[in-house]
Amino acid sequence: MSETILVVNAGSSSIKFQLFSVAASDQLQRRLKGQIESIGVRPHLIARGIGGETLIDEAWPTGEVAGVPGALDKVVAFLRAQIGSLPTAIGHRVVHGGPDYSEPTLTDDAVLKRLEAFSPLAPLHQPNNLAPIRAVRQRQPQLPQVACFDTAFHRGHPEIADRYALPERFYQEGVRRYGFHGLSYEYVASQLPNVAPDIAQGRVVVAHLGSGASMCAMHAGKSLESTMGFTALDGLPMGTRPGQLDAGIALYLLTEKGMSAGDIEHLFYHDCGLKGLSGVSNDVRDLLASSDPRAKLALDYFVYRIALFAGMLAAAMEGIDAFVFTAGVGENAPDIRNAVAQRLSWLGLKLDPEANAKGAGRISCQGSRVGCYVIPTDEELMIARHTLRVLRAQATTLLEEKHA
Repeated sequence: MSETILVVNAGSSSIKFQLFSVAASDQLQRRLKGQIESIGVRPHLIARGIGGETLIDEAWPTGEVAGVPGALDKVVAFLRAQIGSLPTAIGHRVVHGGPDYSEPTLTDDAVLKRLEAFSPLAPLHQPNNLAPIRAVRQRQPQLPQVACFDTAFHRGHPEIADRYALPERFYQEGVRRYGFHGLSYEYVASQLPNVAPDIAQGRVVVAHLGSGASMCAMHAGKSLESTMGFTALDGLPMGTRPGQLDAGIALYLLTEKGMSAGDIEHLFYHDCGLKGLSGVSNDVRDLLASSDPRAKLALDYFVYRIALFAGMLAAAMEGIDAFVFTAGVGENAPDIRNAVAQRLSWLGLKLDPEANAKGAGRISCQGSRVGCYVIPTDEELMIARHTLRVLRAQATTLLEEKHA
């Protein structure tokens, strides 16, 4: 029976999953992808094979799948019918690894407890990321589960990039710049030698633009700086998050407007960003289709901040050789790419309109001093690779202990 790796990315009301088979020489082959959504409302499981064929499309009454454990039961039952057994291991996306975890980690109760302590730093993500790990441990404690962190790729930053201008005690407690979307950036870094070998070892700014958005400065495939910091609120404006803010705004809302900490947290995570600016939508597609001037303002602001941070990241690397777009908006919105490129023309970046419209791999002109690329991200494959590597390392350790 072949080994399989299940990759899980859990949200507040949905669980996205992909299944990979482990082929010869530990090559990973994607077998299917799916999600169970509207958990607690109208649970709906849909999954498709690698050719796009529908493998399951089923919904249940609310009471039958009220939470994450019940949703996982439905996913596992479906997978067992597909592959005849449980997966060999499960890899999970976990947004925040804090100061303790700088690489993918096999989970146990102690690891889970430590990761729960970082929930206030990523309240939209961390509790939901950990819920399926906990549920699987209760039902199948023998099944290896690996936590793969969005912060890990950035942990090699120089200290000067990670620090805030705060007293030392806060840094020692873990108040520092972590950066996020690391699994996406790590995948892009792994693809650069194939897509653009001439700049893979150079200075590259990568823009992960989606509902959550950030940018990363990479030199020779390593992260040097990121727009996100202590939490996933910092940096670029996002679908519902504001991005960079003067800290005094939070103090003003607290002391002058009488808002509670919970009110401010809800505002910052749910009602700001493109949604707050436009009053129309948090979805770039809706804003591009809208004639409302506030929608245009939101998009102009989004593009302006991307260009602004590109200059900052280029300064961190003392130059720039290429700019890469990735994630939902970066891969699928040529109008946004074009607007960003126009603002970066002072760097010598010039797009090829036809290539940009097609979303080609390279979208800059031959004469462009700074290369510009579109590289689709694949966080799930990255998680599967990490999970398999941890499994192999664990097997090697057990073998060495046996021989000893």
